[in-house]
Amino acid sequence: MRVMVLVKATEDSEAGVMPSAGLIEAMGRFNEELAHAGVLLSGDGLRPSREGKRIAFDGAARTVIDGPFSATRELVAGYWIWEVRDMADAVAWAKRCPNPMPGPSEIEIRPFYTMEDFGEALTPEARAPHERAARGVAKRG
Repeated sequence: MRVMVLVKATEDSEAGVMPSAGLIEAMGRFNEELAHAGVLLSGDGLRPSREGKRIAFDGAARTVIDGPFSATRELVAGYWIWEVRDMADAVAWAKRCPNPMPGPSEIEIRPFYTMEDFGEALTPEARAPHERAARGVAKRG
């Protein structure tokens, strides 16, 4: 099962406060454990939302919205993509994680959809471009 593990933003992360050397070292050790166990597929920290953009869709219209974005606790400061046995395994790994922020913080775990989740709506014609795209990504990886 693939999951995305989201490190929620805090006022400090949105202000661009960098982690301490101790936290960087602790996260490095945790990432090594994840990699050694075959769990870690990808992961990174994200810059504050003031450096980001949002694209709002309304029919054919597209509107670009400049950051920063409000509702700090709803923003993402970093992520991992993990391959785990099940959600309980993901939770067990997340509980081993060093606190990713200097104060209170949250991590959210969300499973990815699989092609099978789309059932009959995923016809062979609909499946083909997704499979071609996945092969293209694998070639770059």
